[in-house]
Amino acid sequence: MTIQWFPGHMAKARREVEEKLKLVDFVMELVDARAPLSSQNPMLQQVLQQKSKMVVLMKKDLADNRQTEEWISYFKEQSIPAIAINVNDKSDIKKVIQLAKDLGQEKLDKLIKKGIHPRPSRAMIVGIPNVGKSTLINRLANKKIAKTGDRPGVTKQQLWIKVKKDFELLDTPGILWPKFEDELVGYRLAAIGTIKDQLLSMQDIVAFVISYLQKHYPERLEERYPIDREMTDMWEIFEAIGKQRGALESGGSVNFEKVSDLVIRDLRTGRLGNITLENPEE
Repeated sequence: MTIQWFPGHMAKARREVEEKLKLVDFVMELVDARAPLSSQNPMLQQVLQQKSKMVVLMKKDLADNRQTEEWISYFKEQSIPAIAINVNDKSDIKKVIQLAKDLGQEKLDKLIKKGIHPRPSRAMIVGIPNVGKSTLINRLANKKIAKTGDRPGVTKQQLWIKVKKDFELLDTPGILWPKFEDELVGYRLAAIGTIKDQLLSMQDIVAFVISYLQKHYPERLEERYPIDREMTDMWEIFEAIGKQRGALESGGSVNFEKVSDLVIRDLRTGRLGNITLENPEE
């Protein structure tokens, strides 16, 4: 399976990122803590090249804490500073600012040695759509600057934002890569709402989610739905969930689309618990 989705503004955004890199000291890349690797844009990694970078794992409040710590270690082993945050936690926002200041200090020290009056460090913030970039920017600036929304692709242009006196941030639109060669990447991103739901069959996405949870979080499924660990037939699983949750058509038959909608909603809102859909070992 190959998913292709590359709106024109994203192609333009990639070119602008390449052009603006020379204006910043480092890059702040946002990923989703529930799928930290899948939500990294491999095309962006090529563009960023040797530029200093920090990784912010967003939505840690929805992710598995133990897996999040493993992912932070994974990035640090590659000499990439990483931090996991809940964007609504003020102490987490302070930690992001401090890490950004630390990362930008090296460039400022070089300017001071050259006798150049120090300026605020400059960072570019990048990430795929719907990862929470606009909300984080508003928290960092402590006022509403960037548009926010619950659908991918809200930000369409670049914007400079001052974060107190600590650093300046260059916002960029969320950029997806032209196609997903690995179907698991597509399923993970679709499950957490990063790509549009219409791109994939929602039933296929939910079947992937259920299979993953059966392997890694079976107790969460048993707590939420009438599923025991011996059930493997996806048809029977959908039937069981639909009957329990009233996802029925007229006549009493189970509506699989309704089942898919309620399972994906349970996942995205945290009703299934804190879940991460990939781990560094895999």
